[in-house]
Amino acid sequence: MRITSESFEPGQRLPAQFAAGRRDGDDVGFGDNRNPHLRWDDAPAGTKSFALLVLDPDVPTVAEMVGKPGVEIPVDQPRTEFVHWVMVDIPAEVREIAAGACSDGVVPHGKADPAGPAGSRQGLNSYTGWFADNSDMAGDWRGYDGAFPPPNDLRLHRYFFRVFALDVERLDLPERFDGAAALRAMHGHVLAEAAVYGTYSLHPGVPG
Repeated sequence: MRITSESFEPGQRLPAQFAAGRRDGDDVGFGDNRNPHLRWDDAPAGTKSFALLVLDPDVPTVAEMVGKPGVEIPVDQPRTEFVHWVMVDIPAEVREIAAGACSDGVVPHGKADPAGPAGSRQGLNSYTGWFADNSDMAGDWRGYDGAFPPPNDLRLHRYFFRVFALDVERLDLPERFDGAAALRAMHGHVLAEAAVYGTYSLHPGVPG
């Protein structure tokens, strides 16, 4: 199985329209936040549904440094994972998602009912926890919300778009679930997996 995109080249920088954050000169703020185009094929026989996760494994572990004036987050700081999208129960006949079809713009407090293929369910992304203490933004952030790496981070972030072919039509998940719960529910049901990644940074000195 393989996954491709018309929105970005594998291993190359994501266009800013597909990120939640963008830089305009010295200013950093919210961007277009459109989901990129994705297509997958060569699913194995017996595939009954797909699941999609978008993960950034390059998130700093010292939250106090994020955005702190006069401080740059070193490349070698230990990192953790941030989920930007989790969608399950994608029908087996669906093999493509159009750019901007599931997200177009940042919605304060998160999207209550994000668009997606008929029958699919979308879980909570990691912005749910990140904005939990921000009264202007707190809420259940569902569906796709794209890259917004710290503008003072010296590491180039990678964004992995992972699609899983599953042998069940519907995963055993509650109405409110996150990426970790989806991965647990998929255990023992994955027939194949494919991934592609793009990169992104808001630090003006980070190449690539």
